[in-house]
Amino acid sequence: MKIIGDFHIHSKYSRATSSFIDLENLDKWAAIKGVDVLGTGDFTHPGWLSEIKENLRPMESGLFGLKDKNSKVRFLLTSEISCIYKKGEKVRKVHVVLFAPSLQAVEKINKKLAQVGNLNSDGRPILGLDAKELLKIVLDTDENCLVVPAHIWTPWFSVFGSKSGFDSLGECFDEYSKYIFAVETGLSSDPKMNWQLELLDNVTLISNSDAHSAQKIGREANVFDAELSYDAIVESIKTRQGFLYTIEFFPEEGKYHFDGHATCGISLSPKQSKKYNNICPKCKKPLVIGVLNRVQELAVRPYGFVPSNAVPYKSLIPLQEVISDALGVGVASKKVAEFYDKLTQNLENEFNILLDAKTQDIEKYSLPEIAEGILRVREGKVLIEPGYDGVYGKIKIFDKACYDKPKQKILL
Repeated sequence: MKIIGDFHIHSKYSRATSSFIDLENLDKWAAIKGVDVLGTGDFTHPGWLSEIKENLRPMESGLFGLKDKNSKVRFLLTSEISCIYKKGEKVRKVHVVLFAPSLQAVEKINKKLAQVGNLNSDGRPILGLDAKELLKIVLDTDENCLVVPAHIWTPWFSVFGSKSGFDSLGECFDEYSKYIFAVETGLSSDPKMNWQLELLDNVTLISNSDAHSAQKIGREANVFDAELSYDAIVESIKTRQGFLYTIEFFPEEGKYHFDGHATCGISLSPKQSKKYNNICPKCKKPLVIGVLNRVQELAVRPYGFVPSNAVPYKSLIPLQEVISDALGVGVASKKVAEFYDKLTQNLENEFNILLDAKTQDIEKYSLPEIAEGILRVREGKVLIEPGYDGVYGKIKIFDKACYDKPKQKILL
């Protein structure tokens, strides 16, 4: 069966997250978005784990559903860990996502990690633990767990990040790198960028939202043709069998795509950064080197190379942003909410609207401009001012002068 999964999210117990993230809201928004299997996030936090036990019930093998509700949404036990430690004479900051097959495995993992650091402090705990040692602890606890380096190019907290990362998985995980079956590409890169690196040929590229609010679920996701179970999903990730495609941000929209300084308002391409020797032309301090620059630094292939075993991908823009641009109003406006609700209530869910719904059906429940905007996104006809140093990229689908001529397909 076709399954859309988003496995990396956070609960209200993580820093800088919405206080409205509870399991009922996650279930509600997963259904609106079209996500079939959602990671629980934050299973290491005692408070969130207590809510998971209280509000979820076992369903298919290794998956859970809301108690007392006939929902089709399933939850898979996941959590993110922030490993901060010194290796190779350098402080490393590596984020890792854990997948667990059962509550029993989670409890054993938490018991061991509680001996390392304070799990109560944050839904995404900071542990002074080598990422390799974390991998050993998790797999020694239950070999059916899956350990995935998170958003691998983010400058500050990732395995390849410009500020604190490594140049290969082997440098980070040593002899245990053979147990890394997948990596998460993050919002600021897409598979096409990652295909330039031979060192990633033997791992699967997955994509998740890293949502800090329920409404952000599904901004990236994974699509499988598999049995609805933990084992089947993890096996598809490991082998790529039945892994149909990933759903991606346009990487320019991610907040670390270009180099720059947010405080100085400086955004630079890798070529421009080189011209300034990676120094901010305004404040004369080192630039925050972004994802595109870092990928190019490690790339050994031309952009556009496709490995023979590559999993395809589709780039999308969240529906609310498409509606916002089509109407020329803010994303948080009432008009956007009205059209969003009408579309998702009548055309199944957001993914169906963005990926498969017919233009005439979208027009029926919205406006020709909105239908045209979705079509342009499907065709990649967008213009994006790249994000940098924590600032999201800015998207334009329409020329402002063409709002009254939605059928003119203009590539900006």
